[in-house]
Amino acid sequence: MNEETIGVTSVQPIQPAAARKHRSGELSFIGFVRKNNALYVMLIPVFLYFITFKYVPLLGSIIAFKDYNIFDGFIKSKWVGFQWFELMYTNPQYVRLVKNTLLISLYQIVFSFPAPIILACLLNEVRQMALKRSVQTVLYLPHFLSWTLVYGLAYMMLSEQSGLVNDMFKGLGLPTFDFLQSPSAFRSVVVSAGIWKEMGWSTIIFLAALSGISPSLYEAAKMDGAGRWKQFQYVTLPGLLPAITILLLLKIGNVMDVGFEQVYIFLSPITYEVGEILDTYAYRLGIMNGQFSITTAIGLFKSVIGFVLLVGANKISKSTTGESLF
Repeated sequence: MNEETIGVTSVQPIQPAAARKHRSGELSFIGFVRKNNALYVMLIPVFLYFITFKYVPLLGSIIAFKDYNIFDGFIKSKWVGFQWFELMYTNPQYVRLVKNTLLISLYQIVFSFPAPIILACLLNEVRQMALKRSVQTVLYLPHFLSWTLVYGLAYMMLSEQSGLVNDMFKGLGLPTFDFLQSPSAFRSVVVSAGIWKEMGWSTIIFLAALSGISPSLYEAAKMDGAGRWKQFQYVTLPGLLPAITILLLLKIGNVMDVGFEQVYIFLSPITYEVGEILDTYAYRLGIMNGQFSITTAIGLFKSVIGFVLLVGANKISKSTTGESLF
């Protein structure tokens, strides 16, 4: 036996790296974690954040089934079962609150959701980059304003006493109209303010989706004789469809969450009948009056409804368009 043969037979038959592989050649879970340990270390703060601020607070939902007393705490407070849910359902105001919540949410889906899609498509047609970026910057700015400032601007525009719109009405000899205190105009004003504030910022996602469409598709469409409308119909819109579907599913999942600040800042005793939603009612009843149990019951009810709607909409979308969240 020569030296070369001895060297070959002295090598171990299984290498350490190979020992971490399955017979199919794929790394085991522990081997995969060791190989990508830097990525998992970076995930630790994310896990800590979600555990601390998203999952641990879920334990507080237990007070929806207790007569919570702040001095007795979560553990010693008395169990009351579904008492707060029964009280919520038998409350004569409950139907009105759910109706207002669903109507404002429906208005947001019908009017607020398509607005950034249309704006993104229009911006995508602008060929002068300097003009496009200037318009985008101007449209992004309202997102950074607080709802208090938005209400101040709305007051300067729509107030019956000193608003710009009513001053124009007076100049034209028309009767004035109190947009901010009129129940018939409340939902329109709230939804319009939300569109103005968030429309520009929400275009970011759709502009990113548009930038991912291959220019070769537009070139091929032009060679086939497609005009701007046909290019939008057969290239742009299909390219946006996955992003539209995902965001619409998320919106449906939050259908009971229409935005506390957005509604509360415009709400007044005159507009309670058409503007009070579950969030503002829970704030007034639960936080201001110290009834934390029924507030938690309302929040739990909203979460369950949102979860059911999200799962149902996701299933329908998966079976019809092929796009889904999970």
